[in-house]
Amino acid sequence: GINAEYGQHYFKQINLSKTHAMPTLEGLEEASLEKIPDLSIAQMRFEISLSSTEAKELGIDQAEVKRTLMDKIKTGYMAKLYKEVSAELKMPLNNSVLEEMEQKNKEQLDKIDEEIANAEKNEGESEVRDAMVRKCEYLTSIGDKEAALKMLKDTLDKTTTTGHKLDLHFHMIRLGLFCCDNKLITVNLDKAKELIELGGDWDRRNRLKVYTGFYAMSIRNFKDAATNFLDTVSTFTSYELMTYHTFIKYTIVSAMLTLDRQELTKKVVNGSDINEVLHDLPLFRKYIDSLYNAQYAEFFVALAEIELFLKKDRMLAKHASYYVREMRVRSYSQLLESYSNLTVNYMANSFGVSEKFIDKELSRFIATGALNAKIDKVGGIVQANKPDKKNAQYQSVIKQGDILLNRIQITS
Repeated sequence: GINAEYGQHYFKQINLSKTHAMPTLEGLEEASLEKIPDLSIAQMRFEISLSSTEAKELGIDQAEVKRTLMDKIKTGYMAKLYKEVSAELKMPLNNSVLEEMEQKNKEQLDKIDEEIANAEKNEGESEVRDAMVRKCEYLTSIGDKEAALKMLKDTLDKTTTTGHKLDLHFHMIRLGLFCCDNKLITVNLDKAKELIELGGDWDRRNRLKVYTGFYAMSIRNFKDAATNFLDTVSTFTSYELMTYHTFIKYTIVSAMLTLDRQELTKKVVNGSDINEVLHDLPLFRKYIDSLYNAQYAEFFVALAEIELFLKKDRMLAKHASYYVREMRVRSYSQLLESYSNLTVNYMANSFGVSEKFIDKELSRFIATGALNAKIDKVGGIVQANKPDKKNAQYQSVIKQGDILLNRIQITS
């Protein structure tokens, strides 16, 4: 059945533009694909990979996460994952448990192979393909990446319709997201984009935007992430990747960094779909409102909590320092835009920090060209400058750095 969050979301979609052929309630239920692979397992593996100090700072109970993860692996008979995770945790393998898992895997795969053989002998092409898809899904669910990929490619060769081909590419993208295989993700995103141009339907077009945004966010391309996420706020059905609440959190994180004030006002601050969810996300409401309303001390408190959210998330953890630095620059710039001169004391009070902290922060950002200002150390005055060539160069360096980072991650 449709869960409460999903059900609420369906009724929101009724207000979509009439130019789209709206799916039925049953169609929307089907539109949310199976959670294969289960990305929560990848998140748990990330959490147990943290040092005990990091985990404690982030409020992660690693013993509990480990128990939950091993329970999922055992109940799903995920033999391949059991071996991998045991090695990661330096845990001895329980051979009887492993043998039981491998036996179950063999029985299930033999059964599906019989279904494929029977379909090839007695039924049509669509029944053969359906049975092959079941094998792809089973291999993925037990964590056998190589066998799953081979089966997915074989199934793709037997698939003729654009929609079914897209579903297989989405499956391979999810497998790439699960395994942090950027090449697998990008190759299949590109193939999916080509197929969409040939005539993908309403739901698959929206799904591709969410997948594109999710990957963009993971490689620090927050601008593309924001664009794709904001385009699908009212049409989201990709529950196989994340919950709707998590999707809104990602949308806010990406938009806050990359949208100008006018766009932020229109799409986030006044965005009805986002506002519907914000009453369940008080931190994210505080994060938006404090910066928008120039309540800088509150914004710094919210940003510190957002940093914890980023560090806990396997897709965002490696970008946390960059993100927080850029958001601090954004808040300083916003305050300085309103005045030609400010005292260091006034800025320190505004942000709820010491003069020493603000002086050090501003000096660093001014030196790198991130902030258009200068500090009169004697008078304790911060003077705002108009945008200059140095700032343009700084932005260019940041952009080039991001492009390089993306390329490195794609090829790694």
